[in-house]
Amino acid sequence: MGRKQRAAAGGTPATVAATRAGIAFRVHAYAHDPAAASYGEEAAEALGTDPRRVLKTLVAEVDGALTVAVVPVSASLGLKALAAAVGGKRAAMADPAAAERTTGYVRGGISPLGQRKRLPTVIDSSAAGHETVFVSAGRRGLEIELSPADLVTLTGARTALIAKD
Repeated sequence: MGRKQRAAAGGTPATVAATRAGIAFRVHAYAHDPAAASYGEEAAEALGTDPRRVLKTLVAEVDGALTVAVVPVSASLGLKALAAAVGGKRAAMADPAAAERTTGYVRGGISPLGQRKRLPTVIDSSAAGHETVFVSAGRRGLEIELSPADLVTLTGARTALIAKD
Protein backbone atom coordinates (compact mmCIF):
# COMPACT_ATOMS: atom_id res chain seq x y z
CA MET A 1 0.00 0.00 0.00
CA GLY A 2 1.43 3.43 -0.96
CA ARG A 3 1.89 6.33 1.44
CA LYS A 4 -1.21 8.16 0.21
CA GLN A 5 -3.30 4.99 0.47
CA ARG A 6 -2.09 4.36 4.04
CA ALA A 7 -2.87 7.95 4.98
CA ALA A 8 -6.33 7.74 3.43
CA ALA A 9 -7.05 4.42 5.16
CA GLY A 10 -5.75 5.33 8.61
CA GLY A 11 -5.44 9.11 8.81
CA THR A 12 -2.57 11.40 7.96
CA PRO A 13 1.05 10.26 7.62
CA ALA A 14 1.58 11.74 11.11
CA THR A 15 -1.14 9.63 12.74
CA VAL A 16 -0.05 6.58 10.78
CA ALA A 17 3.52 7.05 12.10
CA ALA A 18 2.26 7.38 15.68
CA THR A 19 0.02 4.33 15.32
CA ARG A 20 2.83 2.22 13.87
CA ALA A 21 5.11 3.24 16.75
CA GLY A 22 2.50 1.99 19.21
CA ILE A 23 2.55 5.16 21.31
CA ALA A 24 -0.36 6.66 23.21
CA PHE A 25 -1.82 9.71 21.46
CA ARG A 26 -5.06 11.57 20.89
CA VAL A 27 -6.17 13.42 17.78
CA HIS A 28 -8.05 16.70 18.15
CA ALA A 29 -9.94 18.30 15.27
CA TYR A 30 -11.24 21.85 15.16
CA ALA A 31 -12.75 24.14 12.56
CA HIS A 32 -9.83 25.91 10.92
CA ASP A 33 -10.37 29.52 9.90
CA PRO A 34 -8.34 30.28 6.73
CA ALA A 35 -8.22 33.95 7.83
CA ALA A 36 -6.48 33.11 11.13
CA ALA A 37 -3.35 35.21 11.64
CA SER A 38 -1.51 32.38 13.42
CA TYR A 39 -2.33 28.72 12.86
CA GLY A 40 -0.71 27.72 16.15
CA GLU A 41 -2.46 30.33 18.27
CA GLU A 42 -5.73 29.40 16.56
CA ALA A 43 -5.12 25.76 17.56
CA ALA A 44 -4.37 26.67 21.19
CA GLU A 45 -7.52 28.77 21.42
CA ALA A 46 -9.72 26.16 19.69
CA LEU A 47 -8.37 23.41 21.95
CA GLY A 48 -8.67 25.59 25.06
CA THR A 49 -5.11 24.85 26.10
CA ASP A 50 -2.00 26.75 27.15
CA PRO A 51 -0.18 28.01 24.02
CA ARG A 52 3.10 26.83 25.57
CA ARG A 53 1.82 23.23 25.12
CA VAL A 54 0.97 23.74 21.44
CA LEU A 55 4.09 23.43 19.31
CA LYS A 56 4.61 24.77 15.82
CA THR A 57 6.78 23.00 13.29
CA LEU A 58 9.10 25.28 11.36
CA VAL A 59 11.52 24.36 8.61
CA ALA A 60 14.79 26.27 8.46
CA GLU A 61 17.96 25.98 6.46
CA VAL A 62 21.11 25.50 8.53
CA ASP A 63 24.28 25.89 6.48
CA GLY A 64 22.24 24.91 3.41
CA ALA A 65 20.58 21.82 4.93
CA LEU A 66 16.87 21.73 5.76
CA THR A 67 16.27 21.31 9.49
CA VAL A 68 13.03 21.07 11.48
CA ALA A 69 12.50 23.22 14.57
CA VAL A 70 9.62 22.60 16.96
CA VAL A 71 8.83 25.47 19.33
CA PRO A 72 5.83 26.67 21.36
CA VAL A 73 3.36 28.79 19.39
CA SER A 74 3.75 31.44 22.10
CA ALA A 75 7.42 31.92 21.17
CA SER A 76 9.53 32.47 18.10
CA LEU A 77 12.46 30.48 16.81
CA GLY A 78 15.97 31.61 17.70
CA LEU A 79 17.81 30.94 14.46
CA LYS A 80 21.27 31.25 16.03
CA ALA A 81 20.25 28.80 18.76
CA LEU A 82 18.94 26.35 16.15
CA ALA A 83 22.17 26.54 14.16
CA ALA A 84 24.20 25.93 17.33
CA ALA A 85 21.98 22.99 18.33
CA VAL A 86 22.85 21.14 15.12
CA GLY A 87 26.49 22.22 14.99
CA GLY A 88 25.93 24.77 12.24
CA LYS A 89 26.93 28.37 11.79
CA ARG A 90 24.05 30.10 10.00
CA ALA A 91 20.32 29.50 9.91
CA ALA A 92 17.49 31.11 7.99
CA MET A 93 13.89 30.18 7.44
CA ALA A 94 13.50 27.77 4.52
CA ASP A 95 11.65 28.61 1.35
CA PRO A 96 8.01 27.61 2.02
CA ALA A 97 7.78 25.66 -1.25
CA ALA A 98 10.92 23.66 -0.35
CA ALA A 99 9.50 22.97 3.12
CA GLU A 100 6.22 21.70 1.66
CA ARG A 101 7.92 19.62 -1.04
CA THR A 102 10.37 18.01 1.39
CA THR A 103 7.95 17.32 4.27
CA GLY A 104 4.92 16.40 2.17
CA TYR A 105 2.72 18.79 4.16
CA VAL A 106 1.24 22.23 3.44
CA ARG A 107 2.28 25.32 5.40
CA GLY A 108 0.21 25.58 8.55
CA GLY A 109 -0.17 21.81 8.60
CA ILE A 110 3.47 20.68 8.66
CA SER A 111 3.85 17.95 11.25
CA PRO A 112 7.15 16.82 12.70
CA LEU A 113 5.79 13.27 12.36
CA GLY A 114 5.51 11.21 9.19
CA GLN A 115 7.39 13.60 6.94
CA ARG A 116 8.15 12.52 3.37
CA LYS A 117 11.87 12.91 4.05
CA ARG A 118 13.16 12.66 7.60
CA LEU A 119 15.04 15.84 8.43
CA PRO A 120 17.26 16.66 11.41
CA THR A 121 14.87 17.86 14.11
CA VAL A 122 15.33 20.00 17.21
CA ILE A 123 12.54 20.33 19.77
CA ASP A 124 12.63 23.22 22.22
CA SER A 125 13.53 21.82 25.62
CA SER A 126 10.55 23.61 27.22
CA ALA A 127 8.33 20.83 25.81
CA ALA A 128 9.67 18.46 28.47
CA GLY A 129 7.94 20.56 31.14
CA HIS A 130 4.51 19.34 30.04
CA GLU A 131 2.85 15.95 30.48
CA THR A 132 1.60 16.14 26.89
CA VAL A 133 2.07 18.54 23.98
CA PHE A 134 0.19 19.18 20.76
CA VAL A 135 1.71 19.24 17.27
CA SER A 136 0.10 19.35 13.86
CA ALA A 137 -1.31 16.00 12.83
CA GLY A 138 -0.62 16.82 9.20
CA ARG A 139 -3.29 19.26 8.15
CA ARG A 140 -4.74 22.56 9.28
CA GLY A 141 -7.38 22.02 11.95
CA LEU A 142 -5.97 18.71 13.18
CA GLU A 143 -3.60 18.29 16.14
CA ILE A 144 -2.05 15.23 17.71
CA GLU A 145 -1.48 15.17 21.48
CA LEU A 146 1.37 13.01 22.78
CA SER A 147 4.06 12.97 25.42
CA PRO A 148 7.16 15.08 24.75
CA ALA A 149 9.33 11.96 25.18
CA ASP A 150 7.37 10.12 22.48
CA LEU A 151 7.66 13.16 20.20
CA VAL A 152 11.44 13.15 20.63
CA THR A 153 11.62 9.40 20.01
CA LEU A 154 9.39 9.43 16.92
CA THR A 155 11.25 12.28 15.29
CA GLY A 156 14.74 11.23 16.34
CA ALA A 157 15.09 14.77 17.64
CA ARG A 158 17.52 16.40 19.95
CA THR A 159 16.29 18.96 22.46
CA ALA A 160 17.76 22.40 23.03
CA LEU A 161 16.71 25.89 24.04
CA ILE A 162 15.79 27.20 20.59
CA ALA A 163 12.70 29.30 21.40
CA LYS A 164 12.75 32.93 22.33
CA ASP A 165 9.90 34.97 23.78
